[in-house]
Amino acid sequence: MKLKTAVIGAGYMGRFHAEKFGAISELVAVIDADPARATHGTDYTPWLSKIDAACVAVPTEHHFRVVKDCLEAGVHVLVEKPLARTLAEADALLELARTRGLMLQVGHLQRFNPAFAALASQGGRPLFIDIERLAPFKARGTDVDVVLDLMIHDLDLVLALARAPLEDVSACGFSVLTEAIDIANARIEFADGCVASVSASRVSQAPVRKLRVFRHEGYVSADLQGQKLRHVRKGASAGAAGIEESEQAFPRVDELRAQAEAFLASVRGGSAPVVSGEQGRDALALALRIGELVGERLARHRP
Repeated sequence: MKLKTAVIGAGYMGRFHAEKFGAISELVAVIDADPARATHGTDYTPWLSKIDAACVAVPTEHHFRVVKDCLEAGVHVLVEKPLARTLAEADALLELARTRGLMLQVGHLQRFNPAFAALASQGGRPLFIDIERLAPFKARGTDVDVVLDLMIHDLDLVLALARAPLEDVSACGFSVLTEAIDIANARIEFADGCVASVSASRVSQAPVRKLRVFRHEGYVSADLQGQKLRHVRKGASAGAAGIEESEQAFPRVDELRAQAEAFLASVRGGSAPVVSGEQGRDALALALRIGELVGERLARHRP
């Protein structure tokens, strides 16, 4: 029997979520504050008693209220990133999900990219992680700064790869086309010696997405858009001639559908979600810290 679901928030991402959930579940309702986008009205509360699970894709400022209402009604939730605006809000949602025995999954979509999944499953401690995510300017998403809009995706990936306690964070960033931070760079150091450099911009001319992980004996470059990996390793012989290169391609995966399928599978089977609320909280905590550091630096160097 298919689970009964609803999508709350039918904006840019919500429309795609509705398409995926409509294909793999009994999509009962699509609700949005804008009547022109909603197919089942503007108020989600009457529908909560009629569904098993909800995908929440409203603006970040409304995440806490909507997710809280869903959980209090006994509804499992997949919420778009970031989990909430503040750690206090995130902690309240995590506690509510725990006490009610409900799934709370956070929409960090790149975890469902087969190239990243293969990269994360490889053994060996990362020495250095280099991630760059650049995007042309779009008015959509400017309700939050670039750290919470774009960089948080890669912060989640860094935490998934490093798997070690944080030791130090430094960051810089600048406002370019909005009043918020539009471009930022963070240096993240972990207790085991791993270092990550993460850059994000939403004011670039062309989209760029790069991810490289350096380990002893070689490194891996991930093409997340092409869903493939390029391996460079030290070969058996010495010198440059001993370098071995190879590529690993994966069958194309619809990441958004894979995320929805994994969420519903967790709801049915009771298994831990791929990106738990706790992991979403960790990414949010790091993103908020980076935002604070950038703000402090901008205040010191204000013209």
